[in-house]
Amino acid sequence: MLTTRRVYGACLLACVSLMVFALYLQHAEGLEPCPLCIFQRIVFVALAVVCLIALAHNPHAWGRRVYGVAALVLSVIGAALAARHVWIQMYPEVAECGPGLGYMLDSFPLTEVFSKVLKGTGDCADVLWTFLGLSIPAWTLVVFVVYLLVALVFVLRPPRAV
Repeated sequence: MLTTRRVYGACLLACVSLMVFALYLQHAEGLEPCPLCIFQRIVFVALAVVCLIALAHNPHAWGRRVYGVAALVLSVIGAALAARHVWIQMYPEVAECGPGLGYMLDSFPLTEVFSKVLKGTGDCADVLWTFLGLSIPAWTLVVFVVYLLVALVFVLRPPRAV
């Protein structure tokens, strides 16, 4: 039987697994994340925190909807970031060479950092790894869409369902 706790546990496990794999690619395979990748990682960590709290709380009725809305908002943000990243990889000529995220955070106001990251850098346009023909940002987009659908179920289903 599919319970709220099991779904949040599975989502938490998926987030942790994705972060472990991302760190493996970074440290073992030498694939340095671009600024958009880092932002997507932050969203995955935030989703993991929501799932962990929901798993511990084991919400019912309105609580399930509250966590569902939080997961939905984060999933939309993550999907938007991943979609932008995929678009930059499809049209690399729009990406400009620029400074790294650390330098931007030290040198620019936060709003300007977001603007520069969303414009994309030359690093964001590189496709360094693929699986079944999809790049890392494309797979990330798929995962965020799955999370979005799960969150929609929690938000829209009647309280006794799931």
